[in-house]
Amino acid sequence: MEQRTYKTKQEVLIRGQEAIGKTLGEIDKTGRIATGKGAVGTVIEESWFGYKPNSKPAPDFEEAGVELKVTPYRQTPRGIQAKERLVCDMLNYEEEYGKTFETSAFWVKCACMLLMSYEHRDGVPKVDFTIDKAVLFQFPDEDLEVIRNDWKILMDKIKAGQAHLISEGDTMYLAACPKGRNSQDTRSQPFSPIPAMKRAYSLKSSYMTQILRRYIFGDEPCEKIIKDPALLRSGTFEERFEEMLRPYIGKSCTELKAQFGITSTAKNINELLLAAMLGLKGRLASTDEFQKASIVPKTIAIEPNGTIKESMSFPVMNFCAMMNETWEESTLYNLLAPTKFLFIIFQKTEDGECYFQRIKFWNIPADDLEEVHRVWQRTVDTLREGVHIWKDSRGRNCNNLPKASESRVAHVRPHGIDSTDTAPLPTGGSMTKQCFWLNNSYVRSQIEN
Repeated sequence: MEQRTYKTKQEVLIRGQEAIGKTLGEIDKTGRIATGKGAVGTVIEESWFGYKPNSKPAPDFEEAGVELKVTPYRQTPRGIQAKERLVCDMLNYEEEYGKTFETSAFWVKCACMLLMSYEHRDGVPKVDFTIDKAVLFQFPDEDLEVIRNDWKILMDKIKAGQAHLISEGDTMYLAACPKGRNSQDTRSQPFSPIPAMKRAYSLKSSYMTQILRRYIFGDEPCEKIIKDPALLRSGTFEERFEEMLRPYIGKSCTELKAQFGITSTAKNINELLLAAMLGLKGRLASTDEFQKASIVPKTIAIEPNGTIKESMSFPVMNFCAMMNETWEESTLYNLLAPTKFLFIIFQKTEDGECYFQRIKFWNIPADDLEEVHRVWQRTVDTLREGVHIWKDSRGRNCNNLPKASESRVAHVRPHGIDSTDTAPLPTGGSMTKQCFWLNNSYVRSQIEN
């Protein structure tokens, strides 16, 4: 197809919508679809819009001011889920910190995007995937204020000589995702001699899930915590969130339940109380901001002696699937690295009462994530070589997977119903289901920090 120029947003949109209902096999005129990762976007660029892919800082349709993004999703029991983050443009540490948000590589490229979507189905050839939607997308005001602050967080880290400590969990919607072959694929940063991992601006997969649901498939909007976007121009989401909760600090659970007329004895009672403090009708985890940023609420009860009993668990491992994962594409990395946690902290007293102490937004620091990487790698290596299982003097099952005593951050231990709840091992046989845990002592150190 010969090179074609699109001068207006409407021209771009009309051409994009003409692809709806067509399979990628029908669109592909060059055989590009078989070339591997990133091939789908290239097929749309070359064979449908008639321009050659390039690395220019300008949007793909420069005259129209529109960037083309092709985004896959999955149909799941919980509804539509974005298959992956949306990568926007490389983050150049040497140049970006000197720009404004409006002149940043991210904003110049992605202020207006043509989003074309298709359903990814496991086991189905790419040629049979069908373009089902094409919409022009511009960031709503409330999201834009959060994204501006996300960008500032990244720039502040670069200016502080901490580009090597950037993590996807630092921010809410706009992240800096790894873009090299591995963690050793680095580039220089301007205010430190320490090389930093190559990263690109990206919109988190959780954010893309909500964009797909709301703006492409027309789902009803979720309840918002911050009702007025103007409030985010003079303070961050986290600051506004804390302001809303300040009047309730120091109150006991008994007082709060009476104040809000809550009689539930559910396990998540503390999350219900927090939702009531924020004036929410539904669950905290179901709010617009928490869904987009993939914020995970975790209640932490501090014992009277200052300790925390429980470690923080992650979902049960799939031993066999882990053999085919790299760290940056592993289930654990994608559960932990991009995630921001909300610690809802209660203090227990000797008489058994709990008092709301404070909240803390937290994501795992880059150095600690690397320690989790080490624990993960040790686990994978042990699974690959064959787990040793034996019984101790008390008849309890033991194994040589990483223990809490081996790492200040994380360990592996059972998460099954009981010893009969097992999963297959890659070397044959099976063992009690296991999961990764953040050590309770580590969690305590993080809420103190």
